[in-house]
Amino acid sequence: MATLYVRNLPDDLYAKLQELAASEHRSINAQVITLLEQALKTEAQQAEDQKRQNVLKVLEESCQRRRVNPADFALPDSTEMIREDRNR
Repeated sequence: MATLYVRNLPDDLYAKLQELAASEHRSINAQVITLLEQALKTEAQQAEDQKRQNVLKVLEESCQRRRVNPADFALPDSTEMIREDRNR
């Protein structure tokens, strides 16, 4: 297991950490591990939520796009081209 050292931790932050650990009946070490786990889970969940929103946004945009008719650009109909090819 890795060891983590924190330098120059402000006294007020350390005091809050001590209070929180005492209120939850944990050591400071256990409290720091719990806080880090929660923060990383929250970050991962936010990243996943952002990905979902991006996918939903792309799907919505694709549904709202106007369908292109090949005849509008003087292109032959693909169905007719397939029929011609099959009749050869």
